[in-house]
Amino acid sequence: MSEIKLESIGIIRTSYQTIENMPIQPMGAIGKKAYIELDASYVDGLKDLEEFSHISLIYHLHKVRDYQLRVVPFMDNEEHGVFATRSPRRPNAIGLSTVKLIGIEGNLIYIEDADILDGTPLLDIKPFFTQFDNRENAKSGWLDRKWDEKYRTLTSDERFKA
Repeated sequence: MSEIKLESIGIIRTSYQTIENMPIQPMGAIGKKAYIELDASYVDGLKDLEEFSHISLIYHLHKVRDYQLRVVPFMDNEEHGVFATRSPRRPNAIGLSTVKLIGIEGNLIYIEDADILDGTPLLDIKPFFTQFDNRENAKSGWLDRKWDEKYRTLTSDERFKA
C-alpha cells in the first residue's frame, strides 16, 4: 500500500485528560462543552459553517499504538471484526464524531457532545447534512440485538487502552 500523509488542521480541546471514564460515543457526552483550536491558516474555510447545528469531526486517535482485527467492542461481550465496530484500535487510528456546533469566534469553534481526548489532532470538519447523513431503514448489525439490553455503559474501559 502507498503511504498517505495527513496533517492536523487544529487541536480538539476537551475536559478528558485520560481515557479513564471518557465517553466513547457523543451520546455519552451530551452537554459536555469543548472547543477546537483551528490553525489560523484555515479560518477562511469556516465561512458559513455557523449556519449548521452539527458538524462531523475526523481526527487522529493519537494515543492508539496498536490495532486488533478482532475486538470485543463497547456494548457487547462478544468478539467482532474491528470494521464492524467503532473500536479506536484500528489499522488507521482515525476517529469520527458528530457534535453540536455552538459557535465560532475567530479560530475557535465551540462544540458540545465531544467524546474526544483533550489534545486530539483534528484532520477535517464536515457539516452534518440531515438530507444526506440520515438514512431510513438503516440497520446497525449486531448492535441492534444489543441495544435493548440493560448494560449500556457510555464510558471507556480496559478494552480501549492501547
